[in-house]
Amino acid sequence: MAWQAVAEAGELQPGQMKRVEAGGRKLLLCHAEGGHYCIDEMCSHEDYSLWFGCLKGRSIKCSLHGSYFSLEDGRPLNEPADCALTTYPVKLEDGRIWVEA
Repeated sequence: MAWQAVAEAGELQPGQMKRVEAGGRKLLLCHAEGGHYCIDEMCSHEDYSLWFGCLKGRSIKCSLHGSYFSLEDGRPLNEPADCALTTYPVKLEDGRIWVEA
């Protein structure tokens, strides 16, 4: 795995998300509860972009069926989703947001 710059520091305000690509994967960079998180963009229950969902605390809601996922470890927090999302390490360095994917 290699670190890749995906955004400028301060680019995302709290509650905002950005679609990014890193390591050949389509990911979602999220700014929630004072931190940055990176997860797979697509819901594990249905192949639907979580970018259309919303952030609540340290979780993200899929707008298709209402499942919430933890931004910290990707686990589903309610049904109908039952498979976790992959999460990726994030760091702020040199004025940029980096993801390891």
